[in-house]
Amino acid sequence: MNKILITAGALTGLLVSGAVLAQTAPEVVVTTHKVVEKSVGRTSTGIPIVDVSLSYGVNVADLDPATHRGALDLEKRVRDAAMDACKELGNRYPGATPSDAECAKAATDKAMAKVHELEAGAAKK
Repeated sequence: MNKILITAGALTGLLVSGAVLAQTAPEVVVTTHKVVEKSVGRTSTGIPIVDVSLSYGVNVADLDPATHRGALDLEKRVRDAAMDACKELGNRYPGATPSDAECAKAATDKAMAKVHELEAGAAKK
């Protein structure tokens, strides 16, 4: 499978870290995914199918996810990052699937697991 991973922003993998001296600011990573043409294999005409993804880091250093407002702002940032990344992939690869909206929903749903972890951890402090 040919996979292109394009990263933007200060990406630290799939980790959400606490803001401690000498550590990077916390962030949530939103990764989008589209299939350009079905080398996950080849199409019936022999064209390689290429799987592409794009990741954006969402910095949460200026938010307090333990508060209602902070949690809402974080979730909005994640949704916005997912849509921006999916639109960028859509512009780079017209005709790729899924649609921008479906791509953004899938990326948001996946990233929300980390968001909810971060919110729960902040609420316990």
